Amino acid sequence: MLLIKKHTTYFLAMAVAFYDVTSDAGLKKLDDYLLTRSYITGYQASKDDVTVYAALSKAPSSKYVNASRWFNHIDALLRISGVSAEGSGVTVEGCAPIPEEAIATPPTADSKAAAADDDDDDVDLFGEETEEEKKAAEERAAAVKASAKKKESGKSSVLLDVKPWDDETDMKKLEEAVRGVQMEGLLWGASKLVPVGYGIKKMQIMLTIVDDLVSVDTLIEECLTVEPINEYVQSCDIVAFNKIFLFGILITEICDPWRWVLVRFPGVVYW
Repeated sequence: MLLIKKHTTYFLAMAVAFYDVTSDAGLKKLDDYLLTRSYITGYQASKDDVTVYAALSKAPSSKYVNASRWFNHIDALLRISGVSAEGSGVTVEGCAPIPEEAIATPPTADSKAAAADDDDDDVDLFGEETEEEKKAAEERAAAVKASAKKKESGKSSVLLDVKPWDDETDMKKLEEAVRGVQMEGLLWGASKLVPVGYGIKKMQIMLTIVDDLVSVDTLIEECLTVEPINEYVQSCDIVAFNKIFLFGILITEICDPWRWVLVRFPGVVYW
């Protein structure tokens, strides 16, 4: 009988045994065991992990945080690349040994092998990528770049003057028509009516846009001054256009030179 110090067992790859991992008590022991470990034995996924994985009839409940995390990780490895590393030996009560071919081969490899058996002339002895694989890789790279570009896209805050035809224009319907224009990257904000003269009022409205998705000029020319909105809207003018940075817009001049808008931030003292 081999005696090993308890603290040494943590570092050496010793045989591990689990009992009835489908029961609450067994799962609790597995969960406690994985509290300070990423794998059953060693520092990479091995056949020991597959043995315990196969003994579980389903994924552990989320209350077993460590066991659930480990199970999902091994499940993903088996689906993507398989597990081929040798373990130190693990036993699970009531679990039969796992066949060698069931451990290391993911489904994609099986399908490639079957295709190779059907046509020996298509065997790629040097492991070069097929046209389909190259195309798929290019599409993934393009998607990643597009996603990164979208995340990096800035935003702008815009103040618009929306002018009616005359004093008989229904300003409520005008506002409803303007806000009815919806597109990706456009968010309408607060609005107010401003007297112009002779009983005519214009509407000032704030909007926030994602720069890469919305052009204010295009919004005005192709959406706000065409049918049916032009029944109420005579014209639109950009009063203020400001980039939104990490800390937001501090001060921006609008409309008249002596009027200012201050965008307030929580926790900041103003005077």
